[in-house]
Amino acid sequence: MKQIFYILFSVLQFCSFAQKKVGGIEVPTVFKTESTVLVLNGVGVREKYYKDLYVLALYVKTRSDSAHQIMFANEPMAFKMHIVSSLISGDRMEEVTDEGFKRATENNIEPIREKIDQFKSVFKDNVKKGDVYEFVYLPLKGTHIYKNNVLSSIIPGLDFKKALFGIWLFKRPKDTDLHDKLLGK
Repeated sequence: MKQIFYILFSVLQFCSFAQKKVGGIEVPTVFKTESTVLVLNGVGVREKYYKDLYVLALYVKTRSDSAHQIMFANEPMAFKMHIVSSLISGDRMEEVTDEGFKRATENNIEPIREKIDQFKSVFKDNVKKGDVYEFVYLPLKGTHIYKNNVLSSIIPGLDFKKALFGIWLFKRPKDTDLHDKLLGK
């Protein structure tokens, strides 16, 4: 009986550490893809004018504090974005996405322009507080875009994945605090 109690206690204790609360959102410490379990590399809140806009979590195979290594890695990884503000709209997401891709590619967006447009189309449906987006990169399959657990689009190519992940990880991020937190700093 004591063994059963000890095992149950250990499992419950492990489960209590299986999530991290950030910006009012419970963020899992693991993320499962089709064939890989990813670990939480870092999580932070995108703020503007002291208002929380979204919580963003980065999941990778092996934790790293190197933005370059993560951006250029051709291995499964994911971002999970929780919209926490009603200030975010589809139009605004499209606008800031364009800005992010320009920064991440150093204004060289033409080679992936069609892929960027495909990505932005995911935000054509109204974006609202409580929506959850997942950007899951799988080598040879591309970046899978989910909105509220429904697959919205698959965008092929490592080139697109590098640019997408570069929005938050590139050397000149819009939000340096979020950048550092995603890298576990």
